[in-house]
Amino acid sequence: MKAGQAGGLALWGAWLVRGLGLAVLLLALSFAAFRAPDRPLESLVARWAPPPSQFVELPLRGQLQLVHLRDEGPREDPLPLVLIHGTGDSLHVWDAWTRELSKTRRVIRMDLPGFGLTGPVADGDYRIGAYVDFLWALLDQLQLRRVVLSGNSLGGEVAWMGAARQPERVAGLLLLDPSGLPFEPETLPPGFVASRFAPTAFLSRFLLPRPLVKASVEAVFGDPSKLSPAELDRYFEITLRAGNRQALAQRVQAFLAEVHTDLYKKAWQGLPTPVLLIWGERDRLIPPKTAQQYQALRAPGAPPAELRLLPGVGHVPQLEAPEAALAAARPFLNSLR
Repeated sequence: MKAGQAGGLALWGAWLVRGLGLAVLLLALSFAAFRAPDRPLESLVARWAPPPSQFVELPLRGQLQLVHLRDEGPREDPLPLVLIHGTGDSLHVWDAWTRELSKTRRVIRMDLPGFGLTGPVADGDYRIGAYVDFLWALLDQLQLRRVVLSGNSLGGEVAWMGAARQPERVAGLLLLDPSGLPFEPETLPPGFVASRFAPTAFLSRFLLPRPLVKASVEAVFGDPSKLSPAELDRYFEITLRAGNRQALAQRVQAFLAEVHTDLYKKAWQGLPTPVLLIWGERDRLIPPKTAQQYQALRAPGAPPAELRLLPGVGHVPQLEAPEAALAAARPFLNSLR
């Protein structure tokens, strides 16, 4: 080996050592700045589960699953409304809607497995079929024979796939920016991206940079300035519930593994249930053009899927623009009664 080549290799070796040293230093600084250990459920209940929150034990696939839910409004309502949140969210995203609707309607909302204060499932199954199992097991335990299902994003998919399984028990579907059919995102929340890859998903069990949470929530807003500090606190703290970060990674992997085949389209086409779609016009996660698929795929003779677009609103209308979203929903809800 020539002296020049040896010197070059030594130089590269020195730079490699320095680079590795810098990486270790940055990792150490990240742990110091953003270390966020899991928080036990008990430490979160006082702030995030005061009355009327309740916890029930639900038999689910041979295990008892603790479920955080709220059941509000007149119990004699013959057609309760069930509200289902999306990925990485909790039942609190429906607070504004529930304050108004529960004045005259029975409103039930829950934290889905893997999220909120319900937390992870023992078997780690976060496929859509498992969520539909959960939904009907919970409604059976609450002795609800017939309901209106409303869901946002993942919750919308759970709602309409749930209706496909037991259509006779669903009087109507109110879907806000639902997933389920193929879509092409224009942007992804950074937290979802981090949960997609094994190294960052592993690190996320120990680190939770508040700026990452903020950027992830802002990514689903049409106007990020509408994200309040109180809502940011909620997303940050509930994400720390023991097991939630690992569950998010498992849910993302389940989503990537599930192929939205013709079976999904057939399930949607044949639904005999009245449907209203509410979509944020500035939804960059599941863009509004996806709504056209939902409308076009309805089978002849099935109730058409009506669509209401909300100008300037993103992926979570019930949080970003609750009044406008509820105004769009009320005529449909009233027609079902």
